[in-house]
Amino acid sequence: EDDFQFLLCEGCQQESPNLKLLTCLHTLCLSCLSENKPIGQCPVCCTAIPQATGVPDMDNLLFTNLQARLKVYKQIVDRVDLFCDNCRKSGEFWCSECFEFLCTKCFEAHQRYLRWESHRAKRVMDIRAGSAKDFLEGIRRAGSLSCSNPDHKSQPVSIYCQRCEKALCCSCALLDNQHAPFCDIRSETQRRQEELSSMDRELRRRRSGFEASYASLQGEAARLEEAQREMRELIRQRAEQLVRLIRREEEELVGLVEARQEQGRQELARELRHVEGVLRRMEAGERLVEKMSLYATEQEVMDMQPFIKSSLLELQGLQPPATGDQAEPGPFAECRTRLQAL
Repeated sequence: EDDFQFLLCEGCQQESPNLKLLTCLHTLCLSCLSENKPIGQCPVCCTAIPQATGVPDMDNLLFTNLQARLKVYKQIVDRVDLFCDNCRKSGEFWCSECFEFLCTKCFEAHQRYLRWESHRAKRVMDIRAGSAKDFLEGIRRAGSLSCSNPDHKSQPVSIYCQRCEKALCCSCALLDNQHAPFCDIRSETQRRQEELSSMDRELRRRRSGFEASYASLQGEAARLEEAQREMRELIRQRAEQLVRLIRREEEELVGLVEARQEQGRQELARELRHVEGVLRRMEAGERLVEKMSLYATEQEVMDMQPFIKSSLLELQGLQPPATGDQAEPGPFAECRTRLQAL
């Protein structure tokens, strides 16, 4: 179960059938999105959600489908409700194409009528003896794309139309002259996966710049706090030497230091939140591309790759904020001038 914690909602850490993929590449359930305050922001990294409802349009098909597959695996391992989906007898086989349990008799009929359609049913005991990753890999190999024409869902798909960017069956490619040029669907899914991997490598390279910027901002925040403490102490020492007549000036100076420190802290906090949000988005991107490479079927790659690519391109366009190395934070310069005059 530890290997598949990534399937949980990143907000509530619970399993959910309604997982949404945000443009920041974090995955959240509908419950977390509806309870999110403020509405319109990712609760993990505070990135804006483009949709006015605060609920993204993109489902995380990979995570949702993996949950369904793992539920079947757990059902097999736990020996719970293993009944034939056709006659309710004891289920001895499971077909990854039909997503059904079969008894021995129904399995023989299944093999007789569907053997030419690459339906490969496996023994339940063989599945139980293997790992969850073996089970998922078997489904991944058996997974097939469906034609974009709803009337041809049962047709095998091997063609990709580069003009409309859809998977096609042979009937669509031959009869509809609007589709052209073509290429092999396998090469297209491989190209998309390789494109995501290439973008992931570039994202990892750029991440170091944001990590350095984040560390620098943390250092500036620490120096700001230290300078604030030193200035307060200096003001206190000088003020004790003055007569009662200038006590009011002391109070004004302390107030000014507090105001400047708070202003600087808020500015740095905003920068830190921004960079931290970008880092979390990058982590989410790296994690999602990795899981796509490990577990995604070709259908999932075709459905999700353009959306993920768009988000990764946006991340690649981001630049880490410039940070300055100052011997002493600048907000207290006015305080020092007034103190010297005093």
